[in-house]
Amino acid sequence: MEEPGMSMGSLGGDVLNKLSKMLDNSACGWRQLASAVSENLKFRCSESELTSCSLQVLSASGSPGRALLAQLADRSCSLSFLICCLMKMGHQEAVQYLTSTVIQITVQPQSQQVTVGSRLVLTCRASGPLGLNYQWFRGKVEILDKTGSTPDLILCPVTRDHRGHYICRVSHGVNCIFSQWAHICIVHSAGCSSSLFPGSVSGLLITHQPQSVAVSEGDTVLLECRAEANPPAQYEWHHDTVPMKQHKTSSVKIPCVTTAHRGRYRCRVFNLYHEAWTDTALVTIGPSSITYSSWVEFDRGSDSQKVHRSTFDPETPEVVQSPLSTRNFIATDKVALLIGNMNYLYHLQLCAPIADVHELTNQLRQMDFKVVSLLDLNWQEMHSAVTEFLQLLDQGVYGLLYFAGHGYENYGNSFMVPIDAPASYTSEHCLCVQNILTRMQEKKTGLNVFLLDMCRKRNPNDDIIVHPGLMKVTANIVFGYATCVDAEAYEVQNQDVSNGIFISFLKRHVCEDEKVTVMLDRVAEDMGRCKITRGRQALELRSNLSERRSLTDSIEASDRCSASSSARNLQWAVAHVLPKSLYLQFDCGVKVQLGFAAEFSNIMVIYTRILERPREIVSCSAQLTDFPEGVDIDLKKSNQKTLLEAGSLLLIEEEVPPPEVSCLYTRVRGLQRLRRELIFTVCLHYIYSGVDEEVQERRQVMVGKPLVSKLNLYEPRSPRASSGSLSLVPKKCTNFPQTDKESSTHSSPPSSRSASVPEETDSPEVFDAPQPLVASVF
Repeated sequence: MEEPGMSMGSLGGDVLNKLSKMLDNSACGWRQLASAVSENLKFRCSESELTSCSLQVLSASGSPGRALLAQLADRSCSLSFLICCLMKMGHQEAVQYLTSTVIQITVQPQSQQVTVGSRLVLTCRASGPLGLNYQWFRGKVEILDKTGSTPDLILCPVTRDHRGHYICRVSHGVNCIFSQWAHICIVHSAGCSSSLFPGSVSGLLITHQPQSVAVSEGDTVLLECRAEANPPAQYEWHHDTVPMKQHKTSSVKIPCVTTAHRGRYRCRVFNLYHEAWTDTALVTIGPSSITYSSWVEFDRGSDSQKVHRSTFDPETPEVVQSPLSTRNFIATDKVALLIGNMNYLYHLQLCAPIADVHELTNQLRQMDFKVVSLLDLNWQEMHSAVTEFLQLLDQGVYGLLYFAGHGYENYGNSFMVPIDAPASYTSEHCLCVQNILTRMQEKKTGLNVFLLDMCRKRNPNDDIIVHPGLMKVTANIVFGYATCVDAEAYEVQNQDVSNGIFISFLKRHVCEDEKVTVMLDRVAEDMGRCKITRGRQALELRSNLSERRSLTDSIEASDRCSASSSARNLQWAVAHVLPKSLYLQFDCGVKVQLGFAAEFSNIMVIYTRILERPREIVSCSAQLTDFPEGVDIDLKKSNQKTLLEAGSLLLIEEEVPPPEVSCLYTRVRGLQRLRRELIFTVCLHYIYSGVDEEVQERRQVMVGKPLVSKLNLYEPRSPRASSGSLSLVPKKCTNFPQTDKESSTHSSPPSSRSASVPEETDSPEVFDAPQPLVASVF
C-alpha cells in the first residue's frame, strides 16, 4: 500500500550517500530500518535481499544502507513513510538530516467554498532548509499579489474571478516541490442581495449611523451601523483614526470598558465598487468599577412544552472585543475531531448531523485546523477515533471535539451515544466526555474545546456514577453545550439538508477572531433572541479559560515540537489520502477514467467517465460492482448520473467533472470498517452499431485503503492506566420505572419509542418559512 508524500526516488545522490553512511552500523542502522519498514508488506525484504545488502561490505565502495534504500526507492516508498520508520527506530540524526535538508509539504492548501465579498486564506507550509520560497499559482498563472509569495495566500474581498484551482510551489535553490491542488468554489450566500440595489445594480448606502454615548467604567458599549449594498457591504471600524483590525462586522460591542476606550469611533463601509464613512461617534468614559469572573454559564430552563410555528429573522451578529489582554496567542498546532451519528440501530434516526459536521469542517479548515470528520460510528470506532485524536495532541496544541447525535447527562458527566448502543443503554455503552478531557489534559494542550450538540436529559436506565480521572487546573477548558442541563436539543428538518439549531447559529460566529468564550456568548445571545427556541433550547457555556485564546489564533510550531509536529502531520495526512485517478483500457478500445472525491473522512464518492470510445460502439457505460463486505453501498443509489441521485447532498459538484461531462457516481460509506484493501470490479457495458445484444467486459481494481480506513478504527486500542481506571459507584434511581438491565446488551430494535429513553423532537424552521415539527435528537 503506497504511502502519501514525495517518493524516495526524488532524493539526490548526495542525500542518499550521507543517509546510507548514517545507516551503515549495527546498533541503529539498516537492519533495524528493514525491520521497521516490514510492517508494510510492500516493503518487506526477503532473506536473500537482506543477504545481498549485507554482502555490500565486501566491496570497497559498497554500502548495505545504500542497497536497502535503493530497494525501497524501487518499490516507490514515500519519504514520509521512511521518516516515520526512522522515528520509530529512534534514529534522530537521520530524521533531523532529512527534515532539515529535504523539502516536504506539511500543511496542504484545502479546497473551500466561499461567498463573494468574504475573506479567503489558502495555507501551504513546508519543512526543510532555512529560507524556503513560496510561490502561488492559479492554474498556470503566477499570482503576483503581495501574499502570493508567502505561505498564506490571502484573497480579500473574494470575487467570482477568484474561483478555480490553486497550487503552491515551495523551493530552495534548485530543489522544489508542489503542493496539492486546492479548488475554490464560489457559492451563493443567502441574503447577499439588497432591496435597494436589486439584481446586477451595484451601490452602497449607510442606513444607520453609530451614536455617541457616555458611560461609566465597567459598562458595555455598543456601536452599530447598517448599510444596504450590492455586492454585500464589508465593515472596518476605526478608533481615533487607528483601524480596529479585529472588528469586521456592522457592530462593535465592548464589555467592561475602561478609559482606554474613550475617543472617536468611525466605520468604513465598502464593497467591491463603493466606499463610504459613517459619522463620528464620541465615546465618553466616567469612573466606576465591576467584578469580573472567568466562569461563564448560561442555563435557561424550559418554560414551554409546546412549540408554535413561526418565522425568524436573526439579527446581524455582534463582534465583541474583550479587553482582558492585548497579547496575541499562538498554537503549536490545531486539530479537530468531528463525529456525527445519524443512523442508529435501535433508536430514532437523525437528519442534521451530516450537514452540521460538513459545515463545521469547512469552517475549521479555513482556520487551519486539521480536521477528521466521521459519520455513524459504533462504540469501538468511537473509542479508536478518540484515541487517534489524542495522539494528534501535544503541548500547546489546540484540540476541538464536536459531537452531534444522541446523548445524555448523569451526575454532571456527559455521554455520547454510538450508533450500536442497545435500547436501554448505560454509560458502559457510551463515551464519557469528561474522561476524554482528562486524557487531553495529559497532553498539556493549549486549548481544549468541546462542542456537544446533543440532549442532556437524565438517563433513567443508568444508575451508576462515573468518576473520571482527576482533572487538572489548566484554565484552558471550554464547554459549549447545545442546550442546558436536563433539556433537549433540536434540529430543523428541510426537504434536502437539515441543520441542528446549535450549528445554525454557531456557523455565523465560529470564524470570528475573538476569545472562544466571547464567540460562544454571542451564539447564546442569538439563540436567546429566537422566539422558536426560547424556553426550549438555550446554549450553555462553561469555561475556565483565563487567556484570550481564539480558534483563529495562528500556528507557530516551536523547535522542540518540530519532530512531534511532523509525526502529527504524517498521521493526519495518512487518514486523508484518496486513491489517485486510474485510467483503464478495455479490450474493445474503450478508455475509462476512475476518479475519487472525499465527502467525509470515512465517506468517498467514486465516479466513472468514458474518455475514449471506438466509432463502432454506439453506447457504453462503466459501472462499479462486487464491493467487499464491511463498506456500506446502497445498491439502489450506486452508479447514478448525478451526485444527488447517488445520495451525496453535500459534495461540491465542482470537485468532480462538470455536469456536462457524463459520469456515473457511487457513494462508499463506512470506510472505517474496511479491513482489507478496497477491491471492486468495473463492469463495462457497451453495444456495437447494428447489434441489439449488450456486451460486457469486467476489470478488477484495487485502490488500497483510502482515507480513514488506514487507521483500522475497528481494532481495539490498548487501554491506558490514566484513562481506563473508572470508579463506578452504584446509586439507586427511584424516580423512574425500573428497566431490565440484563437485556441492555442483547436488545433488539424497538417497535416504537421507549418511554424510558430520552429523546428529542424537532424545532420548526428558524430561517425563512414555517416547517412542520419532526422528531429529532436524543
